[in-house]
Amino acid sequence: MSEKTILKLQLPTDPLWVKNVVESNIEELLTDHAYCEQKAATNGITLIVQNPNLSDLVQEMIALVQEEMDHFKRVHEIIVARGFVLGKERKDNYVNELRKFIIVGGGREAQLIDRLLFSAMIEARSCERFKVLSENINDTHLSEFYHELMISEATHYSMFIRLAKKYAVEIDVDKRWKEFLEYEAGVIQNYGKSETIHG
Repeated sequence: MSEKTILKLQLPTDPLWVKNVVESNIEELLTDHAYCEQKAATNGITLIVQNPNLSDLVQEMIALVQEEMDHFKRVHEIIVARGFVLGKERKDNYVNELRKFIIVGGGREAQLIDRLLFSAMIEARSCERFKVLSENINDTHLSEFYHELMISEATHYSMFIRLAKKYAVEIDVDKRWKEFLEYEAGVIQNYGKSETIHG
């Protein structure tokens, strides 16, 4: 899988992030990852609450929430099995910076499409990070785990893009997605230096 062709991310993660940052503090990575899964489930619930009239979206989000909570459970099981504890929630500066790009106001359609593309962007970067982890981490169990989750995140990314195109009437989704990609490239330049999924 090439991030350029499938995910279209403009700035790839340096594999040295795994060797120089992540491997020295697996506990921190796992705690952050657990909360990322929980937040992804919360995002799905928010989309349901905001769009209860869109039955297809509601059905897709129900499945997403169940899958993300299953991932949360599995990450937590790894944490416990390794003698760690979950720890407190970590702040996700990357996601908070990305959120600033979402249109505030501008009508329901614009808000929905931007929320879906924001969600797709996080899934795309998580997928890319999981790929880098699976290929570079010196831990067979985690390598296999992150390979599996990479495929799952790619599916979620595709789903959010598909839903955005389904519900867009006035908005050019491809154009707006390109704007998101360009904005994300500027944001991600400041990351890849800490032992967090987006850090």
